[in-house]
Amino acid sequence: MDSRKRVLVINPGSTSTKVAIYEGYTPLFTTKIDHSLAEIQSLISVEDHYNFRKQTVLLTLDEEGINLSKLDAVVGRGGLVRPIPSGTYVMNDRLLEDLKNGYSGWHASNYGGLIAFEIANQLNIPAFIVDPVVVDEMDQIAKVSGLQGIERKSIFHALNQKAIARIAAKDIGKSYEDLNLIVVHMGGGITVGVHKEGRVIDVNDGLYGEGPFSPERAGTLPTGAVIDLCFSEGMTKEKALNQVAGSGGLVSYIGTQDGHEIERQIEMGNEEVIFYYESMAYQIAKEVGAASTVLFGRVDGIVLTGGLAFSRHLIALLMRRLEWISDVLVYPGEDEMLALAKGAIRVINSEELAKHYPSGNRIGELGIIGGK
Repeated sequence: MDSRKRVLVINPGSTSTKVAIYEGYTPLFTTKIDHSLAEIQSLISVEDHYNFRKQTVLLTLDEEGINLSKLDAVVGRGGLVRPIPSGTYVMNDRLLEDLKNGYSGWHASNYGGLIAFEIANQLNIPAFIVDPVVVDEMDQIAKVSGLQGIERKSIFHALNQKAIARIAAKDIGKSYEDLNLIVVHMGGGITVGVHKEGRVIDVNDGLYGEGPFSPERAGTLPTGAVIDLCFSEGMTKEKALNQVAGSGGLVSYIGTQDGHEIERQIEMGNEEVIFYYESMAYQIAKEVGAASTVLFGRVDGIVLTGGLAFSRHLIALLMRRLEWISDVLVYPGEDEMLALAKGAIRVINSEELAKHYPSGNRIGELGIIGGK
């Protein structure tokens, strides 16, 4: 349902901040504010950072003549907070504290919720975050790693996976909560989520550890070789992490992660590029095959999304290996801004409950958050 509620969306990146105003699911205004490296490096504290970004957001909206008093809510990209179930979370003191302190690590997206709260608080309207990357709905059996003391983690493209899964369910003609889907987000990192009746019960850690290699991440590696790498001469923790997440994957094999360049090289018949691109498709398909066993083969659809889903060559390679498992649905790209807006609008439009970020170890539910 395309409600007429008006929402401000804030999505910070490392050197930019994306801002949008949505009325219902229709964008009224979108922009990307670029921040120079010098500006970013001049800021010291977390408070300095989010105050600087908040002021640039407010200045941009003022220059566009946007009346903030007409807003019904503000929503920010959620950062690295505590592992939590999927949903739209209303900002509270503990969530603010964990965003400021980087409970599960630090990323620019942590500023999203902080800025949203600051602006919404002045307007006396609700502020939310939606489906941060630490969404955790994994079954306990899926967290067992094989080594006591190490647990598999749920770190994935939760925002886009959940949003696209809902779109796919609508296209299939059923409720998301009534379907078993395998959703594959293919971008700089690749995550394969097992969506069982509305929960992602298993997913690979797409940041540092598991699954298929991607344009810039190494994915699952032979353990012994990784240990040797870590103890090699001149190696540091930072260098090792950069090799597996940043300089791994296609970059390490063919020297580029640029999709357009890769497609050009494939069209030119570059056999080395073709081989490693097919190797990536092979590993993605193998991960999907493994995911299908989690659902005992009862898969209602395989959903391919993310920037790499624009690659006709990659999609063709995957279709050959996956169509026998289930129908394959392709939704190229991602729209984080719309996904954030939808999460907030579902709550203020009384379509779902806003979740309450835990003050302890329990997740509770708030009542419906209504409009103004």
